[in-house]
Amino acid sequence: MRIMSFNANGIRSAATKGFFPWFAQHDVDVLCLQETKAQEHQLADKAFLPDGYRAWFRDASTKKGYSGVAIYSRREPDDIRTALGRESFDEEGRYIEARFGNLSVVSFYIPSGSSGELRQGFKFEVMDWLGPILQDWLRSGRDYVLCGDWNIVRSRLDIRNWTSNQKNSGCLPAERDWLNGLCADGTGWVDAYRALHAEGEDYTWWSNRGAARANNVGWRIDYQFVTPSLRSKLRGCRIFPEPRFSDHAPFVVDYAD
Repeated sequence: MRIMSFNANGIRSAATKGFFPWFAQHDVDVLCLQETKAQEHQLADKAFLPDGYRAWFRDASTKKGYSGVAIYSRREPDDIRTALGRESFDEEGRYIEARFGNLSVVSFYIPSGSSGELRQGFKFEVMDWLGPILQDWLRSGRDYVLCGDWNIVRSRLDIRNWTSNQKNSGCLPAERDWLNGLCADGTGWVDAYRALHAEGEDYTWWSNRGAARANNVGWRIDYQFVTPSLRSKLRGCRIFPEPRFSDHAPFVVDYAD
């Protein structure tokens, strides 16, 4: 099984840059999108639905043209879930889950706190609330793949300018401690990229300011976290900085069937 995660920073914008024809060439089974920035009725055109796929969306209801997540799949899921029970999170369109038998594939868009103290406070509230849910999923006996933009780096390997970003949202010690706590060795979530590339220094997001992308001054904030039961099924992964469809790069992981 091949799963792709991609923050499109506007699905219509990414489509105009050729994302869907490019995607169709990569034999993906499930695509998890974040930041669709659209309402489902705006995506009815065939240009947004490659042949052989169906799509499910969770749009933001709080503000149009904001946030939003989606899952594209070749196979019909047994169930689609779009709410976790916290209205302030759910209504921003930040979670969608497709269930295939005992496998759940989730598209997550964790809030950013970069716009100021108010949103950073909301991000910390979401982290405190979401942590126990993720622990329950670990103990559930289901296989999970958590895709998405988590807006947090894990370590020095995941960001070019480590020292200068210690006081910036996404690299704050409390954020990193939370995320790394979820990935406790042996019992926690498995970071698919890090399991396959223990010393890798690849990035998935670059600021639009300056020449960050050209100079590869990036952050790795887009992940696929899997339950320990799937660690042995990890076969390979790849980040695609080019072609450029967004300020994020698509991230693909291959799993043994």
